[in-house]
Amino acid sequence: MTGTIPLQYFLIISTLMFFSGIFGFLTRKNLITMLMSIELILNSVNINFVAFNRYLYPDNLHGHFFILIVIAVAAAEAAVAIAIIINIYRNFRSIEVDKVDEMKF
Repeated sequence: MTGTIPLQYFLIISTLMFFSGIFGFLTRKNLITMLMSIELILNSVNINFVAFNRYLYPDNLHGHFFILIVIAVAAAEAAVAIAIIINIYRNFRSIEVDKVDEMKF
């Protein structure tokens, strides 16, 4: 069997991942799970880049280059977010969003 997976399947999986990430970000109160939800959203975007690159422009690698940029931005975002979360935990002894809301400038 030499058939390929249709583009629609990739788009359905990517859409489910994207909205799962949105749902997790909007409903969770823990900063770590919110960060994981953001990473899920970014990975769904990566699946879209690969799928569209594979089916629309199979000879180009532009989609793969965009994925490398998204991965680099996600790594930087995760590093900064974890540093902020560690600092919040040191000050408040909790990483719940409701308790962090008490911060003053």
